[in-house]
Amino acid sequence: MDFPEKHRSESSAYVQLLILAGYALAGVILAMIISLIVILVTSDHQGMMRLPDMSLDDPNTKNAIKILQIFTSIGLFLLPPIFLALTERRKISQFYDWKKPVLPMLGIIFLLMMVSLPITELSGIINQKMTLPEALKPLEEWMRAKEDEAMKMTFKLLAMHSTTDFLVNMLMIAVIPGIAEELMFRGGIQRSFLKMFGNPHVAIWITAIIFSAIHVQFFGFIPRMLLGALFGYIYLWTKSLWYPMFAHFLNNGYVVCVALYYQKHNIPLEKVEETTGLNWMGYVLSLVLTAFLLLYLRKQYIENGKQLDQSLHHEQSDNSGNH
Repeated sequence: MDFPEKHRSESSAYVQLLILAGYALAGVILAMIISLIVILVTSDHQGMMRLPDMSLDDPNTKNAIKILQIFTSIGLFLLPPIFLALTERRKISQFYDWKKPVLPMLGIIFLLMMVSLPITELSGIINQKMTLPEALKPLEEWMRAKEDEAMKMTFKLLAMHSTTDFLVNMLMIAVIPGIAEELMFRGGIQRSFLKMFGNPHVAIWITAIIFSAIHVQFFGFIPRMLLGALFGYIYLWTKSLWYPMFAHFLNNGYVVCVALYYQKHNIPLEKVEETTGLNWMGYVLSLVLTAFLLLYLRKQYIENGKQLDQSLHHEQSDNSGNH
């Protein structure tokens, strides 16, 4: 979606972050209002009335949660960066580098996400085993209780009994977050931090920390932060937001597909969170292949930069010769 572009300087990075926060707050409020209206219309009041009880075994309540989740993702993550670009009077496709993806690069991103999966799982295992000092044990117990509650809700939402359930879960868990969260975090926040600090690595890792923290899952913080950094480097080195969106979709869609496979084979969903059972050589191989593909992306980024510099140099030479 493109809009007429006006020639004026952008707001500062600090102002852009404030604008994003303001739009996010407004988006959440709007999403809640629309969600409640949709729930009232589609569930005969039952979903909304039972929502506070979290009785997710009831179909109305589960549908209400999914409706709320979908509209919240749109209001909180998708709309704010879009309205930021409109506020800055820029074409959205140019403001966030939505260059058209090419099939070979999509294949590289697919391979990267597959080979990095064991490392992500290993980081999750390490994160789960982390403990706080004795003085903070009550805090740790509270954090684990909240984590267990969130996990139970996730398993309930992942339960699929039809093709429609699968498609809705893919939309809610993979498609919308893949687009909306990448537009917000890599497109909006990472871009602003890059303007602020001038260092892409600082921008990527600060954004990754915020990306992980906002999900409020204490014992999944490290793997989600690493994924956020991975998406950030993909965005940096491909110069197109489509690729981290695709990577995010693959990561989340994989969970939905595995959950469906487990249900088809009567395997408890709790095992979705368990490791693949690789030995140390498997994790080393995963790390090596992930590093190799990331270096390949970086090499392509450097080569493309050199080609751009050369073309600009030739263009400037031609212009000076004409004068």
